[in-house]
Amino acid sequence: MSSTPETNSSAFHTDSKKAPVSTSMPEHISLDKWADTGFEWSGEVDPNDFERLVAMLSTEHDQSNLHLSAELYRRNNVLHLAFTLKGDIWLTCQRCLQPVAVDLSDDYNIALLENDSQVRLIDEEQDYLLLDEIVAVQSPERLLPFKKLVEDEVLLKTPLAPKHDDCEMSVEQFGEIPEEEEGENPFAALASLKGKL
Repeated sequence: MSSTPETNSSAFHTDSKKAPVSTSMPEHISLDKWADTGFEWSGEVDPNDFERLVAMLSTEHDQSNLHLSAELYRRNNVLHLAFTLKGDIWLTCQRCLQPVAVDLSDDYNIALLENDSQVRLIDEEQDYLLLDEIVAVQSPERLLPFKKLVEDEVLLKTPLAPKHDDCEMSVEQFGEIPEEEEGENPFAALASLKGKL
């Protein structure tokens, strides 16, 4: 029994075996192979590689790669996916319609539970998912949708209506604004009757 509990949710363990080095982000992690020994991956990720995110990205600014460090590990008999993301994405400001940088840098930690009874083994604030709901079963192995889970967290961090802190709304005017014509005042007839009644 440990006398000091681990407090850093994104701390990477050096005693677990590392997965083979890969230049591109893996789509899935085999739980049958890596759930007990641990899995680590670190590299650069192009924001355009995320299928759901790409529709939100600005086409008027080049996207820089995001740096991702991820680890799958087991603590207190609960599987965790922890990752650190660093970098910005460029979206379109909803006020001025110009590109705006959105910082995605953060630490993420998701508990991956076998069933509801494991909820008592994690902190109340801990984000968690049930493995039965997210794991794709393809014989002969169970695959954790690693890339999809990272993209889910990126989408949650991305604002729905991004905007610069200091910009004015873009308004385009087509044609001239017609001047108001001075028409007859509808109350003028009442004013003329005022003294006559």
